[in-house]
Amino acid sequence: MRIDKIQIQKHNDKLNAAHQRKVKQLVNENPNAKKVINKLVDFQIAVPSWALGTGGTRFGRFSGGGEPRTLEEKIEDVGLLHALNKSSGAISLHIPWDIPTSTRKIKALAAEHDLLFDAVNSNTFQDQPGQKLSYKFGSLQHVKEKVRQQAIDHNIEVIKHGKALGSNSITVWLSDGSCFPGQLNFRKAFERTLEGLQEIYAALPSNWKMFVEYKAFEPNFYSMTVGDWGQCYLYASKLGPKAYTLVDLGHHLPNANIEQIVSLLLMEKKLGGFHFNDSKYGDDDLTVGSINPYQLFLIFNELVEGMDARKMNHATDLGWMIDASHNVKDPLEDLLQSVEAIKIAYAQALLVDRSALNRAQEANDVAKAQEILQQAYRTDVRPLVAEARLRAGAALQPISLFRDLQVRKQLISERGLKTIATGL
Repeated sequence: MRIDKIQIQKHNDKLNAAHQRKVKQLVNENPNAKKVINKLVDFQIAVPSWALGTGGTRFGRFSGGGEPRTLEEKIEDVGLLHALNKSSGAISLHIPWDIPTSTRKIKALAAEHDLLFDAVNSNTFQDQPGQKLSYKFGSLQHVKEKVRQQAIDHNIEVIKHGKALGSNSITVWLSDGSCFPGQLNFRKAFERTLEGLQEIYAALPSNWKMFVEYKAFEPNFYSMTVGDWGQCYLYASKLGPKAYTLVDLGHHLPNANIEQIVSLLLMEKKLGGFHFNDSKYGDDDLTVGSINPYQLFLIFNELVEGMDARKMNHATDLGWMIDASHNVKDPLEDLLQSVEAIKIAYAQALLVDRSALNRAQEANDVAKAQEILQQAYRTDVRPLVAEARLRAGAALQPISLFRDLQVRKQLISERGLKTIATGL
């Protein structure tokens, strides 16, 4: 299925008059509004291939139908999202779930949908059909050298696939750790993991980045070998200048100050990117901004301040990606909501009066500093986000158009009701 420009134009024509009134008011009230719109046009958030199908829990999975059965269909689904919002211009593949049968054809299909290939992701957290050795007791940390080498070889294979597709980064998330005290020698696990990461790092093309991702718990609940940002920073620092930490918003212990973590990693030039989601209890993988939108704003506040201090390009110098799972929502609607929430938080952070905030901080004026932040957060920036979409050729209200066009019904008609996305 494709959404053409005429369908989008008809949708926008009906809404544009009311929309322009809202934009005009915001521009009049905020001197930086026009600059914010320009930055929003450029800002893209990659969509992971595994988020396009219905997720689930250990209790069950409830498919909504019309799920992408192949890599080609996954690309087509991201193409639908990008046509609707012009902010989802890249897809992140997970190997071996998404190995192309023809790299040339896959690249051509992505180009038809105006998509790039974001970071490729390796998988040593589960055993694949026909796999010789098991990762039951870890991969890069494993006590057996042959298991460790198998995991290293897989990551190097992932790099080769990514290079062929035009990607320029790999994300390594390890489920390695222990379930019980005494099960694992922490020092040896760290050393073995570092040695494996060093071999993978050595295989990186010259222009590539390695993102090492940490997680506080799950699937191991006593220890994780890359368990927090400190451990991850240690790995990235030892590996070299092409290695960075990747922050998944759900991979922290409850009430962690993620915005402070982000600020420090950015200061140390070791922040590589994000996996955006939201959580109530743990790694819930809920829709971005659905639980704690203020925290998301505070994270972006630190990002904008830190990136501007280093004169970084907001759109390209960090990796931006969604990592979510959906058991009761239409996955495509959920992704549209997530992209919207990210761009809202980013726009609000761009509206913060930096000079005034700095003066308040230097004067220890706590109430004033809070007021400055909350003034930006309480600003309804949705018209600015919509205007950026309009200028990019997307829909003013993506979910409304998604439903008006009955996209899910058409996907079910094309693919069937009982399809299951690969990798789920």
